[in-house]
Amino acid sequence: MRMLTHNMLSSNIKGVANGFPLRIEAEKVVEKKVEMNADFLRNIFPKIEWKALVDASKTMGYTDLPEAAADSSMLNSDEFLQSFHHALLELHLEEGALICPETGRRFPVTKGIPNMLLHEDEILEIVYALPTYSEAFL
Repeated sequence: MRMLTHNMLSSNIKGVANGFPLRIEAEKVVEKKVEMNADFLRNIFPKIEWKALVDASKTMGYTDLPEAAADSSMLNSDEFLQSFHHALLELHLEEGALICPETGRRFPVTKGIPNMLLHEDEILEIVYALPTYSEAFL
């Protein structure tokens, strides 16, 4: 699982008000080289929660991202773009867990795939009102 994916995931357990960011418990981290696309990085940058990316990267053993909130002027630096690219797209959590910050619920990550399925008692119940026969065909 790439850090890009991690930055977009949150816990949807019933009653959880703040399920982001999920903490990472890394058992196995791998680096997979990917060709850098500066335009993609510039476009995705505003959508990234910076502190969550920095903290996740540190958990994965990568400390080259600046601590301070990055701003768009940094996107003109090739060095910054390379660090951002590496953290976002080349670091992969292969084995471990994502942990809900509010409940402590562990979501396992196996072979790079997070299992975010909820147990039955964790699901918000949504009741749909189906139209009656007469309402549906009028």
